[in-house]
Amino acid sequence: MKEFQVKRTHYCGVLNSKNIGQKVVMAGWVHSRRDHGGVVFVDLRDREGLVQIVFKPEFAELFAQAEKLHSEYVVEITGTVQKRPSGTENPKLPTGEVEIEAQTLEILNTSETLPFEISEFSNVGEEMRLKYRYLDLRRPQLRENIIFRTKLAQAARKHLSTEGFLEVETPFLTKSTPEGSRDFLVPSRLTPGTFYALPQSPQLFKQLLMVSGFDKYFQIVRCFRDEDLRADRQPEFTQIDIEMSFVEIDDIIAMTEKLISGMLKDGAGLDIKTPFPRMSYEEAITRYGSDKPDLRFGLEIVNISPVLENTKFKVFADTLANKGVVCGLCIKDDREKFSRQKLESLKEVVAPFGAKGLAWIRVTPTGFDSPIAKFLSPEELNGIKEKFNAGPDTIIFFVADKKKVVYPSLGCLRNYFGKELNLIDKKILSFHWVVDFPLLEWADEEKRWVSMHHPFTRPAIKDLSELDALASQSTTPDSHTSPVMAHAYDIIFNGSELGGGSLRIHKKDLQEKIFQLLKISDQEITDRFGFLIEALKFGAPPHGGIALGFDRFVALLQGEDSIRDVIAFPKTQKGNCPLTNAPDTVLPKQLKELYIKSLYAEKENISK
Repeated sequence: MKEFQVKRTHYCGVLNSKNIGQKVVMAGWVHSRRDHGGVVFVDLRDREGLVQIVFKPEFAELFAQAEKLHSEYVVEITGTVQKRPSGTENPKLPTGEVEIEAQTLEILNTSETLPFEISEFSNVGEEMRLKYRYLDLRRPQLRENIIFRTKLAQAARKHLSTEGFLEVETPFLTKSTPEGSRDFLVPSRLTPGTFYALPQSPQLFKQLLMVSGFDKYFQIVRCFRDEDLRADRQPEFTQIDIEMSFVEIDDIIAMTEKLISGMLKDGAGLDIKTPFPRMSYEEAITRYGSDKPDLRFGLEIVNISPVLENTKFKVFADTLANKGVVCGLCIKDDREKFSRQKLESLKEVVAPFGAKGLAWIRVTPTGFDSPIAKFLSPEELNGIKEKFNAGPDTIIFFVADKKKVVYPSLGCLRNYFGKELNLIDKKILSFHWVVDFPLLEWADEEKRWVSMHHPFTRPAIKDLSELDALASQSTTPDSHTSPVMAHAYDIIFNGSELGGGSLRIHKKDLQEKIFQLLKISDQEITDRFGFLIEALKFGAPPHGGIALGFDRFVALLQGEDSIRDVIAFPKTQKGNCPLTNAPDTVLPKQLKELYIKSLYAEKENISK
């Protein structure tokens, strides 16, 4: 076999009219080969794109080599850049004005027939794509996603470093402090019977860095959560993690807006307007039914409870008597889309949120068409119409229940209509903040308060006196959220939570009080968070921060529905890797070294 050293001079996708006349050495994959009138054309591909290579029959030996080329062969070609003949240019390609007249050809490697075509038009199942992910990543869209991801990460590092942030790595093998999602556990061979945990986030370590006096920290960091997966979740994911000392909320928000603006400018060539709008959690829930509302379209929720305060309709009357609400949405009527059967089927949209039904009223030029219209007085019907400013040919939908059921139900229905009726302007980049979150929410099953964000979130100073009363709460409160507010904030991008953060508790006694309010025992506090409590005794500064979902940000900017399409080697929705077949069994010897027995393996052996 001939030893060969590639002396590439240019990437395929960067050649243009400025290179005409230059002798170049190109290397890459054969994307396609075409025989036209005795001339062979080859599209050569690398990570930067395609360029056309021409093989002419007068160079018989070279031409014969070119006729043997097949898709995905790896080749090196020497040739001269020339202008394409008039009328043969390809305006869809950056290299479409030029081609290379080949002078030498070296086949560096051949390729077997691929399991699927390398093309943006290739329609292949995700399982197959992930099994051959190294081939999938050759496809133009996937390649562009990874290149864009790199540019965005580089822009973030550049901006944060310029602003005086220190990039500090935190451990991947740490202590299990489960809060919310399950931890991935790693057994320790050197200390039998003990386990490390992979971090769900660097939350505790970045707070310790503030205690250390590092003042400004960031990290583009891998996080791990053993949770049920969906399109925007992976067992391992990446976030831009940031923490700062001696700051207030406005400082962190301003810094984050500057970061995002810089990332979009440097990484994507996009200009956005700052500052971003802000709305309270209460406003987001009552107007849009979500703490991450999509503001690219209107369709706001309307509370019609005042119109129905004397209603005789039992469903509405009982709801209001039990301190519930009746709210709704109003859309333009489209009788082709919304038949009577379709209207009834929309109950399935709100059912997962606990809604027992979805009432509707059609407003027509001649009156009201609805199964419930006969139960409402003319004054109530007209009052509802006026409340929604509903003209003829509209449909009003209602949900009646407790607030914690009504608003999420209608929020989901709002998003459904946003997509179904094409109300979303996908050209808009919509950023806004949700602020003024409650500190806690009530867990019905556990009969206790739990953190809405996490237990290290600083309560609003004005509400500290109410913490003791909440600690003694044992019955379901009137509201499922606490009257005590948090110094917390989320940033929303096109209806997705891009990130969230808070000011942190920096005093030992307050942190212990919050743990106790959450019904975490003294022993649990010591076992799980003792090192943090200990650190807070030694001059911890006021501090706060934010974490931005990097995979999600890239996916949204690239127009992808799943973050799997912006991660080089992702897992399936079941957490499997078809490429490596992970997770997999291990050798009995490995388990023995860790003093571990597999109950599942024993069960399988017994069954056999």
